[in-house]
Amino acid sequence: MNKTPFSWDNYSDQPSVIKDKAYKKSMRSKYISDYIKLFFTSLLTLPLSFLVMKFFSGKEVLTNKEFIGLGVNLDKGNEQQELVEELGVKNLIIRIPLQDIKNIDLYVDFASSFNKSSEKNILLNIIQDREHIENDELLKKDLNVIFSKFEHISKEYQIGSTINRIKWGFFAVEEYLKFYKVAQSIRDEKYQELKLLGPSMIDFEYYYNSRAMFNLYDIKYDKVSALLYVDRRGSPLNTQYGIFDTKNKIDLLYSMCKLSPKSSDEIYITEVNWPILNTAPYSPTSEKECVSNEEYTRFMTEYIKITKNTKKIQRVYWHQLIAPGYGLVDNRDGKIVKLPQFYKFKELLNED
Repeated sequence: MNKTPFSWDNYSDQPSVIKDKAYKKSMRSKYISDYIKLFFTSLLTLPLSFLVMKFFSGKEVLTNKEFIGLGVNLDKGNEQQELVEELGVKNLIIRIPLQDIKNIDLYVDFASSFNKSSEKNILLNIIQDREHIENDELLKKDLNVIFSKFEHISKEYQIGSTINRIKWGFFAVEEYLKFYKVAQSIRDEKYQELKLLGPSMIDFEYYYNSRAMFNLYDIKYDKVSALLYVDRRGSPLNTQYGIFDTKNKIDLLYSMCKLSPKSSDEIYITEVNWPILNTAPYSPTSEKECVSNEEYTRFMTEYIKITKNTKKIQRVYWHQLIAPGYGLVDNRDGKIVKLPQFYKFKELLNED
């Protein structure tokens, strides 16, 4: 295949949907056995996790400044440093795309720049691409580059992102497990002080978590990462499948962490937001799921309150600072416009 079926949508900061149906079908067919394992693992672990989820109590007692984090991206420009200082946020997550490894020094400089005014806790999100998924040697080489160059900037790495969406590159959980194992092997050999996060599922699709957290691979997630979006439900208080509001989704995930031999019970939610009305093509979903800035602000407040009160989540990272379709700041036409959610986010950070 001469032309890659993978492409990036710069408006919504995510991969475009793969249009080559024959390619998708062909790749999925290679992993039928893994989908069967996923099915039976889910059949065993999800009901058990559900039955015992209310028996596990949370333990995290945190201030909002300790609890709340924010996504910043290299391609959003150097206005972000001043905005971060204005907000007073201390926890940042930064994407490092493997396909852009040639520009790694720009990412190093960008991450370092946030520590000039005050020290930040920086989590690096290593974004996979198909080339690195398929080539272990290339993956080893480039992970070594990243771990080495960021050694004095960050001690936490989310390995992969959104692994249950094929447009992000993985066609089966098995591919991710092998990918994570490479990162873990490098860490164990050379960078023992680092903490690795996974498996980075998006939305409420915990059957993928079952396969990633209950398997025979020699891996261990130092912390569990989840991209727990609930935007399609509207308010975080609304339910999915009748009973799963945001709190119950967290209870179930925490229960899985407690039962899994592959993970700790420390959980980071590394992405969440709501898409904003009338911002197409920048909004990452259809207009049906989009909300007004006023609703966004209310839902954000509810989400942060709910997740913190469970005492089962160690950190929530809002995705992200600058993004016209879903962020805290709109930068269209080269103008920085702080949206109502920006000011509410600042207010929340300064609450206990």
